[in-house]
Amino acid sequence: MQELLGRLTALDPEASEALKVVTYFDALVAAGVGLDALLRAAAALSGTVAGAERRGRVSRFDPSGKRCETTAGTCRSPERSGAHSRVWLERDGTLHANDEMVVERLALAVELLEAKRGRDGSLDLVLDHATPHGERTAALARLRINPGAQIRVIATRLEDRIEGAASTVVATRYGMLRATLDLTGQTPVGARAGLGTWTRADRAPESWEGAVVAQRLTSRADPVVDSTTLGAMLGLALSYDPEAPHPDVTALAQLDDRAREVLLALVECESMRAASTRLGMHHSSIQARHDALTRELGYDPRTPIGRMRYVAAALLLRLTVPLDPTD
Repeated sequence: MQELLGRLTALDPEASEALKVVTYFDALVAAGVGLDALLRAAAALSGTVAGAERRGRVSRFDPSGKRCETTAGTCRSPERSGAHSRVWLERDGTLHANDEMVVERLALAVELLEAKRGRDGSLDLVLDHATPHGERTAALARLRINPGAQIRVIATRLEDRIEGAASTVVATRYGMLRATLDLTGQTPVGARAGLGTWTRADRAPESWEGAVVAQRLTSRADPVVDSTTLGAMLGLALSYDPEAPHPDVTALAQLDDRAREVLLALVECESMRAASTRLGMHHSSIQARHDALTRELGYDPRTPIGRMRYVAAALLLRLTVPLDPTD
């Protein structure tokens, strides 16, 4: 396939792009992604809003991956109808070269998704906040799970499939992650896993949200993070919008590595002298760095309130910047 793409690029750039659309959607279908992920992909590929209607429910996403409110009178062009769904792009004016191909592959992927859900009660329905309670309960029944049973959801990278447990691929605000259902607490967890809170099965989306946050906070030093250990900080993380970072987060992100190292020592050490010893710096130098950081951050990181602001900003910064797989 890669050789064919190379040949097509040399002969016909438009044909090459069309084939990339096909292979991209095929990869998404093979990965078992849900409707939201398919719509986000269509919107990103076309550069305009992509929508779908299934069983009377309309979903729309813009090219940035954000969900759009349903509005009347939107232009649906091009559009495709299937046996169980209708999909479209909202292109006002001349269609772009691959719009028809994007909608065609989107329609096929959604029909395959519908067929799959009809057979196995896809886990996507259980994890989606937008799924009505009755529909989620029916999906749990098809999975042979009591709605009142205690479960948690585990978030991992796409490639980290946990054998022997139901899983699906979910598009999140932080990218594609694999969601695995844990019914026993004995599910084996590999590297880079975020553990959601234990909750009733019919409230699975709450566990999934915590799992996603926890997975974002993993590192080489802490490859598995349990969202329950975050306490009240979990609520802060869930309410945070990484696309509109708080000024405290922005200020922290602008520091270089050495400044962050000094700042961490100032926050963690009991005294300025202890911080200077830990860093191997003269006391007067650490005092000067403390004063400079206080001006840059807008607060004193050694006061109780300053420490709280730093801890909160450091947590939210992990949710803002892309994960470094080597960290």
